[in-house]
Amino acid sequence: MYSQVKYPALQPFEHVGAGFRALKHPGPRSFLANSSAIEMSPEFGLDVRGCNLAELTAEHKDQLALESRAVVWSSSGINRTSSTVGPAFILNGLVASVLCTSTPLQAILTAITKSTWFTNCSFELQPAGLTTFFLLAQPKTGGDTLYSSQVLNFRSLSPIMQDFLRTLKATHGRRQPAFEAGRNELWLNFLYDHIVKCGDHQARIKWEPMSVVIWDNRITAHTATYDYAHMKDLRHGARISAQAERPIPAVGSMKMVN
Repeated sequence: MYSQVKYPALQPFEHVGAGFRALKHPGPRSFLANSSAIEMSPEFGLDVRGCNLAELTAEHKDQLALESRAVVWSSSGINRTSSTVGPAFILNGLVASVLCTSTPLQAILTAITKSTWFTNCSFELQPAGLTTFFLLAQPKTGGDTLYSSQVLNFRSLSPIMQDFLRTLKATHGRRQPAFEAGRNELWLNFLYDHIVKCGDHQARIKWEPMSVVIWDNRITAHTATYDYAHMKDLRHGARISAQAERPIPAVGSMKMVN
């Protein structure tokens, strides 16, 4: 269920990544000092427990922004019971939306596979960067979210394929990107298939009460699972994204087109 409220176009602004400030810290992962951090896989996914997210210092928040993996903050310590549920809002570069999926769309239920990998707001000139998501209500079991590292997915390709992909241009609409004529279906299907099959670059988040997931939307894809649909349970969540910089061409000679 999506809000029908219309908002004006997002305005250009100069983005400064909080993670850059953390590079100057003597211990860029000191925010984990008083917590238990479980590596969900060797290179992607971190489950943090025993630390109150609401009590992080400004320096610790910068360090969290530097993390390139999806971070799930279990038992975050943030009280969400009094959260106001309403339509999307835009404020100072933050884009927030409330998602309610008590019953998945019929198109999803009847599909052979119900998982659709995507990133948020990638059609914007300055797409979403750091993003948080949490559930206000959830089924007793099921409704997990899977995250995939686009950095690791790209690195796993051959050097020749990496160099080739850097030369491609795409026009990104609200539904999906489109490459130049004649290349669209072939290369998009190849890349989508690569994301789906790279299970060693994925982390699966099993939601717990008070969990919050934080990830870099610029380099991370995700998908929900709809295995709870037959139980008629409510899965009700909220997502908050901070706008980031405009994407930079992979090859210096290429120019961005408005």
